[in-house]
Amino acid sequence: MTNKKPLGLVLAGGLARRMGGGDKGMIKIGGQIILERVLERLKPQCSHIIINANGNPERFGFTGLPVVPDDIPNFAGPLAGILAGLDWAASNAPDTEYLLSAPGDCPFLPRTLNNRLSAALAAENKPLACAKSGDWRHPVVGLWPVALRSDLRRALMEENLHKIEVWTARYGVAIAEWADTPIDPFFNVNTPEDAERANEIAARHPEA
Repeated sequence: MTNKKPLGLVLAGGLARRMGGGDKGMIKIGGQIILERVLERLKPQCSHIIINANGNPERFGFTGLPVVPDDIPNFAGPLAGILAGLDWAASNAPDTEYLLSAPGDCPFLPRTLNNRLSAALAAENKPLACAKSGDWRHPVVGLWPVALRSDLRRALMEENLHKIEVWTARYGVAIAEWADTPIDPFFNVNTPEDAERANEIAARHPEA
């Protein structure tokens, strides 16, 4: 792992079924939409940021960021979004070695994400890293080497493999751990109840 900053990838391509459709990242938490909170945290940690999303990219036009859709059909899940980010990096930022991915529905994302994941990579000498809080791993929050993009495309297209942890287990994953109290930094908003809870957390912990 070098000292170069990674390319940041915000995964905003989910279907948000439990929210009744739409983009979860547009929900306001603590007076600010989640996507803005995510970008505010990621920008200092990354060389560039792109958004992975399907559908009309103009809905993210206010960010001024590139919006990259999946090129694997039928909403193939977050691995397809990771691949889209790796392919974009190879074409548009060829000196990029790593992609830092995070979901667009985590309003309390850590400001130390890249540093902690990079330290885990170095300490465990693994090619991939993901986050863990409490007892839960968060496989979509991680560092991905651009060098593995061809392997990932092969797994998705030829093996029809869509489970992140099955694919990453082939290579080895370093784990960076965070406490899940008093706030789980990877709390994500999937339901209206989650949004209510997140607003309660933001009111009690304005620094989060």
